[in-house]
Amino acid sequence: MSDHNSASKFNMKDEVRRALGSLEKVVANSGSMTSDLSIDEELNLHSIGWEPVELVSGISLFSIPYGNWNWGQGEIEAASFAHAQAFHNAIARMHQEAARSGGHGVVGVHIERSIYSTHVEISLVGTAVRPVGASTIPVNGVFVSDLSARDFTMLMVAGWEPLGLATGASFVFAPRRTMGAVIQQQSQNVELANFTEAMYSAREAAMERMQQAALEMHGTGVVDVKVQEGPMHFASHAVGFVALGTVVRLAKPVHQMIHPVTVVSLNDRLIAFDVQSLS
Repeated sequence: MSDHNSASKFNMKDEVRRALGSLEKVVANSGSMTSDLSIDEELNLHSIGWEPVELVSGISLFSIPYGNWNWGQGEIEAASFAHAQAFHNAIARMHQEAARSGGHGVVGVHIERSIYSTHVEISLVGTAVRPVGASTIPVNGVFVSDLSARDFTMLMVAGWEPLGLATGASFVFAPRRTMGAVIQQQSQNVELANFTEAMYSAREAAMERMQQAALEMHGTGVVDVKVQEGPMHFASHAVGFVALGTVVRLAKPVHQMIHPVTVVSLNDRLIAFDVQSLS
């Protein structure tokens, strides 16, 4: 029994040494890099011949003129325009940072969005990636995606490619109710038709703008779409709807089927050996 345990321990040491040796080769070939990707995600990238390059960001604050949130009718065009411009500027700056770092695209983009009565603030952070050892490309050739590195890998294996982030936003006034309607509805369970109509109007405009952005990128679909909707905290009589997702298109002649592989995790909370014993 002791000989068997010794052999197992010896084999485990050899495996770990080989893994560390492989990691050193990857680092030596790729140069220094900064990434917010997990180890699993980095290994996923390497499995299709890609590598992380640098952590990049894009930020923009765009003003909304005073008084635009006062009572009115229809869309609050200044707010919708400010959101669109802030997103456009933030993505453009992320493209520039990624291109300067040698990246061909950005994955795992984290999006922070804040809307105030005076301005819209957009902050984007993600990891620039590229095919291993690839040379730099122009800014307009870089894609930006909020797909995780794992989802990006699956997309590429299936023969698809990401093109960029598409977004659409609309802010709409909820029409005033008459005083009689307010008094009557206070004691009833009824639909607030003015807010329902405003949400439908905002949703329709936002989705149309996102789809138009996807068409301008020559995409054939938008995946991983996320939406945010609801009244503004500083203007309860106004509602907003924001949609964003990653534009994709088929890069290969036909879609490639992915055959799932069953994986049994061997993770163990107990330490199987002392790391210091490897030296």
